[in-house]
Order: sequence, then C-alpha cells, then structure tokens
Amino acid sequence: MNPLKLPLFIVAFSLSFFCKSQVDKNYWQQKADYTMDVKINVKTHSYKASQELTYYNNSPDTLSRVFYHLYYKAFQPGSGMDLRSQSIQDPDTRVKGRISKLDKKEIGDIQILSLKQDGKPLNFEVADTVLELELATPLLPNSKTVLSMDWKAQIPLQIRRTGRDNKEGIALSMTQWYPKIAEYDHEGWHAYPYLGREFHGVWGDYDVTLTLDADYVVAGSGVLQNPTYWHKGYLDSSTDANDIIISTKKPRKLTWHFIAENVHDFAWAADPDYLHDILEISNDRKLHFFYKNTPSIKANWEKLQPVTEKLLAYFEKYIGTYPYPQYSVIQGGDGGMEYAMCTLITGERSFGSLVGVTAHELAHSWFQHLLATNESKHEWMDEGFTTYISSLAVNAVLEKDSTKAHQNSYNTYRKLVNSGLEQPQTTHADRYSCNFAYGASAYAKGALFLDQLGYIVGEEVLEEILKTYYSTWKFKHPSPINFIRIAEKKSGMHLGWYLLDWTQTSNFIDYGIKSVVSQKRKTRIVLERNGEMPMPIAFQVVLKNGTFINYYIPLEMQRGVKATPKNVQTLEDWSFAATTYSITLKTPLKNIKSIKLFPSENVADIDLSNNVFYTN
Repeated sequence: MNPLKLPLFIVAFSLSFFCKSQVDKNYWQQKADYTMDVKINVKTHSYKASQELTYYNNSPDTLSRVFYHLYYKAFQPGSGMDLRSQSIQDPDTRVKGRISKLDKKEIGDIQILSLKQDGKPLNFEVADTVLELELATPLLPNSKTVLSMDWKAQIPLQIRRTGRDNKEGIALSMTQWYPKIAEYDHEGWHAYPYLGREFHGVWGDYDVTLTLDADYVVAGSGVLQNPTYWHKGYLDSSTDANDIIISTKKPRKLTWHFIAENVHDFAWAADPDYLHDILEISNDRKLHFFYKNTPSIKANWEKLQPVTEKLLAYFEKYIGTYPYPQYSVIQGGDGGMEYAMCTLITGERSFGSLVGVTAHELAHSWFQHLLATNESKHEWMDEGFTTYISSLAVNAVLEKDSTKAHQNSYNTYRKLVNSGLEQPQTTHADRYSCNFAYGASAYAKGALFLDQLGYIVGEEVLEEILKTYYSTWKFKHPSPINFIRIAEKKSGMHLGWYLLDWTQTSNFIDYGIKSVVSQKRKTRIVLERNGEMPMPIAFQVVLKNGTFINYYIPLEMQRGVKATPKNVQTLEDWSFAATTYSITLKTPLKNIKSIKLFPSENVADIDLSNNVFYTN
C-alpha cells in the first residue's frame, strides 16, 4: 500500500472541508417563461397559437441573436431528419423512409405569422428546424425581454414521438409541438437541427391554454387548472358558460388550462376515448393514467397503477424526492418518451413490458427533467443513468434477482466493443455512425458507468453519490465533471481516470489470468492487463474444501481504497504502467479448485475466457 495514502475518512473530511461549494459560484443558467394560447382544429389536424415568452438573460454576455427550435419542420420530405434516416446504415424502423413519402396533408409544419421583441417587429430566417432572429435591442446581462409570436402549425402524421393518429389510434400526441427557444449556456447556443435524437431546454414556467372539441380528453405536463373537465358526465352538468364555447354550427369546445412551474418542456396528448384514472399518493400528490378503453389494454393499465407508485417510491429512496404535485402516464407516441411531469408510451404491451417502459420513463423525471444534462452531448448521463436505476427498480418491484439487473447492459456493451463500431461517449448524439452504436453507448454503456462505479467506490458510497448529485444539481444543468467531482468528494478517491477512459475514449477493460504455478507449498499467480483501460482488481480463490478467499488489488492512480469486508485481503497497488502483476499465495496449488477475476461480475471485462482458472 502506498504509505502516502491517508485513511479514507480523513481524506473525505478534508475534501469536504477545504473544497468550495459543489456548484461553482460563477454558475448561471437562463430562464424562459411561456404563456401560450392554442386553438386546435382536430378535423384538419392543425392549430393556431400565440406565445409570449419572457426570456431572462442571466449570462455575463450581451445577446444580439436568439434561436428557436421548430421541430415540426423535421417531418417534411428533404428535411435533415428525412435525409439522415435514409443515409444511416441501420435507420430507426419507425422512421426509415416514411418522411419522404408524406403528402401535403401529412407533413408537419410551423409557419411564423409575426414575431416581436417588446412590441418591435423582428427579422428572422429559418433553416431546416432552426429559426434565427436578430434582436431589435441587444439583451444585456442580467436583464429580460418579451418575445411575442403568432404562428400556425400542421400536425404531422405520427412517425417519431410526435403527431396525430399513432398506430394505436391515439388522436394527438403533442410533443416538440411549439416554437421552443434554444438553450444558451457557458458553451454558447445549442441550436442543433432536429434529426430525431435528444434535446436540451431552458428552465422556466409554462402557462398553456388549449382549446379543442369538447369530446376530447386532454392530458399533459403541469397541473390542470380546471380539473372538473376530467369528471365523468361533465358536459351534461351545469357548467360555467365561459368554459364552453357553444355554437349551433360548430362542435362544442373546451379550453383546458395547464400550469407547469420550473420545467424545461411541455407536452400534451388528447383523444376522445381516453379512460382517466387517478391514484392519490403521499404528500398530496397524484398519479394520472390515460389510456384507451379496450379490454386488451385496460386490465394491464389498471395493474400498472400501484406498481407505478412503488416505482416512484423506489426512485425517491435512492435518488431524492419527486418535487412536483403530479405525474401522468399517457398512452400515445411511438414507444416511450419522457417529458416534464409526464410520459407518452404505447399501451398495447405485455404487463412486464408496460412496467419496464413506465419505470424507464418515470426515472427520466430525475435523470433529465430534474438533472437536466445536455443530452445531445452527454446522452449517456441521461439514458444510461436512467437505465441503471430503472433496471434496479423493476427488479425490486417485481421481486426479481437484483444481481441480474444489468446483465443485458453488459451483454450489449460487449457486443458493441466486438462489433468495432464503438465511438467515444463524447460523440454528439447525432454523430454516431449507426443507431446500434448510439443505443448501446447511451443506454448500456451509460448504465455500466454507474454499476462499475459502485464496484470501484463501494455500493453504499454510490448511493450517497447519487443522492448528493441530486440534491446539489436538481433544477440545473450538470455536466460529467460535476458528477465525477461529487463522486470524488464522497469517496475520497481520484476518479478522473475513470471518467476519461470510459467516456472520452473507446478503451476497453481486459484483464486475464496469465499463469498459475506451484512453488513448493505456495502458489504463484500472474495476472495481466490486455486492455488499455485500468481498473482495480477483485479476485476470488475457491479451495477444494469449499472455502472462499477474496483478494482486492487497488489501482495506484485511484489514490484510495474502498471499504471492503473483513474477509477480503487488500494487496499492494497495481500501477497502470505495469502490464503484469504477481501474487504468491501461501496456499498450495493442490488445495485450490479455481481462481476467478471479478467474481461479482460488475466489471465490463470484454474477454471472460481468461478470467477463470480451474485446477485438474
């Protein structure tokens, strides 16, 4: 053991005492408050809307330009999303060439009718899905401005996430549906064209009114301000005349009013045949469920409701409290996708699949909608952390073997490495050469980042890291370095090497048992490092009498050792520069049955064939 190392409790205390606040005092983030009034024509699949956006420039920079996302423009032949889907080697099966075949009544579109800053008309240009405008008055640091917009939109035939008439017959899945201001942070503007991947949004408050035919049931982000609309028989009861628009020539309409505070997105869905169930849970909160009234769906969605409450309780226990008053699980979309205070998922699934997708999307409430990483650049923190915690939650709630929770992620990651298609996790979400590489990297490899971190620092320490990460960075935009610094402070270890190798390179872990030889009454073991990524090593010796002997070899550059049980013998550090490591055991080889590296199996060693040695 390196004599310069201090006991971990001293290191941890020193770091917490001498280091400044976890959030840098110079940290800032923008704010965008939306007020939107939307009138939907369900027959023509279109709407007209107005938006008043109060934009707060909390940066130290003067802004002369502003960018908006116009996501609906992706659903037009020749769009970037269309071209990318047709050129990538393994296109999303939900998209493929479908956008190129849309006719004029099926495409998505947003047309800006007027755009003003504090009442002054603005000039703007649109390129693919991005609107760029020059401000009439530059926006100074620590000041705000009001951007007013009128627009009309055509709702696309549902292809990817958003649109009308999905494959299960849901009328409206309204996601990425409005002009949304792009994020501006210390790296500048994040005005990426929408190619079908991930998002990055500005924190703010949403006040949204939606007017559409009265026979539609509406679900969405935020808290409904006129919840009597959800009551059965509402239209047959006495109603405030201001709430229902009545005409002898036109269908009756309702105006639904939602408020969502401190979120960075707003989504909604509507269908005439939605059933709506409400489950009241702790702290005066409610879980809402909206789904089609068909026998094949109804039974599973009713069974899902108490399970969802258990899932939420699991996430609160291991991450932190869900701060909003409601969460809605809504049938819609094209699979499963997370949004502020709600998710849209397809409903025609087995019960196990329904639980799995609900767990994953609900977990996104923490890893993305409360810890709002830039998922276009750090998608592994969003999808990977969500996959990690939701896999554990499903196994716990359904009472499955928790030791196998991440087995699929390990298998997928090894397949990625062996395919030769792996790219570093610093790759932008839109720049992966194929969808398989993106998915395996974001979901599987991202999940293993946390599972292996638990191996490195200890499972109890990992739990503390996640809780501290949440309490420190909720309602902000954390980056990888923010997370790893918390991990270092909670563990007392140096972990930059782990973040570097695992996320910024395609280096892989590959250790093996090179030789095992008898030396009189002792046994000499030589281990070897075949991969370029370092790891501390755990190995287990099983004697023929059934005794287990466990050993742990710290990694020198880690500058610390995790707490281990008394039955684990900690050996001298292994320097990365040394490709081999020798151990002499006092146990005769004739008494040994087997030797195994990484017996807990939560290290992604890519070649398992040389990890086990058996005696004759």
